[in-house]
Amino acid sequence: MDISEQEFTSVEGHVEEEAVHFRKVLNTFALYKSYALSSNNRRRTDYHSLPERHKALLPDYLEKLNRVDQAIIKNYEVVKKILTDDRLFVEREKSEYSANVESGTSAFDENNEMSSVSPSSQITDFDMDKLRSTIKQFVRDWAEEGKVERDAVYLPLINEINEFFKEVTQEQRSSVRILVPGAGLARLAFDIAKLGYSCQGNEFSFYMLLASHFILNRIEYIHQYEIYPYIHSFSNIKSSEDQLKPVFIPDILPNDLPSDTDFSMVAGDFVEVYGSDEYMDKWDCIVTCFFIDTAKNIVEYIEIFQRILKPGGLWINIGPLLYHYENMPDEISIELSLEQVKEVVKKFGFEFQKEKMIRTTYTTNPKGMLQYLYECAFWSCIKKTHGKTNGDNK
Repeated sequence: MDISEQEFTSVEGHVEEEAVHFRKVLNTFALYKSYALSSNNRRRTDYHSLPERHKALLPDYLEKLNRVDQAIIKNYEVVKKILTDDRLFVEREKSEYSANVESGTSAFDENNEMSSVSPSSQITDFDMDKLRSTIKQFVRDWAEEGKVERDAVYLPLINEINEFFKEVTQEQRSSVRILVPGAGLARLAFDIAKLGYSCQGNEFSFYMLLASHFILNRIEYIHQYEIYPYIHSFSNIKSSEDQLKPVFIPDILPNDLPSDTDFSMVAGDFVEVYGSDEYMDKWDCIVTCFFIDTAKNIVEYIEIFQRILKPGGLWINIGPLLYHYENMPDEISIELSLEQVKEVVKKFGFEFQKEKMIRTTYTTNPKGMLQYLYECAFWSCIKKTHGKTNGDNK
């Protein structure tokens, strides 16, 4: 299959609300350069407020800030590539997006390039942090520097798939249907598809969807783009050179798949997309990586896994329980302990095959002074019964 023909499918639901959010995400991308440069300029202001005797002790400080400015501009070149994709944005969306809500300035100029937009737009640091995280996600999924993190979590999942389907020949692998919810920038789903399995990724975040569409469909050669993922925070930095070191993406060619590979991405909320009877008993395997804690109701996720897996199908999971909606105003959030999660899994008719804990970081600067370490739960379990969708284990 030609990856350039990769189809990103979406589902209807909350259309107007999603359209508003989508335009806000697009505006966040468009404002990246002005927002980041403004933040970096604040450091110059702080520097100039110092006594002269203190400035004299920091002879290279302004030079570093200038280098950060140049790195921001390099990042913005990639951001522009993500947004100026005619196949992804229909003219109507571009038209709606081009009008900035407050300033009335256009995000695209007459040549369809993004023009300068005032940071006074309704974009918060929370919005911009989503984009900064997406830039770091490129490292985790599509750079050589992310290999250690990838191998820590992706390899156990892939090894478990291969072990479970070891009786399936290479030629037969395309008949094995594998679902990867919360696919992020799609590297795990891509790696599974590259092994010959039929694989579908699902992603809800527009930030991730825009970036994954770009990396899967618009790459011509390895190391095509240069990014600077660690320039947005000056805390816990050992070396300025480490902070300013470029990362080149991708580390492999994403369109390097056999033409008959069944690989797709579906955009939308997991519950809304896969919660219908249309997907009942459809999948041979579900692979969840840093996903189940994105649920508002984790029991509903498990119920859907049980419903859409074929009898005897495999569910493999790895990740922490960092519940995304905990303490979020006006949002439901059911937070269970790992022990409670496992009990619910069993009540839905799953039989655990393997269990262990795996330590790993997540989009962490490997040379930084702060390393968040997750103790991730890994398990594989089999759907041993048919039709249990209400948690009744009698």
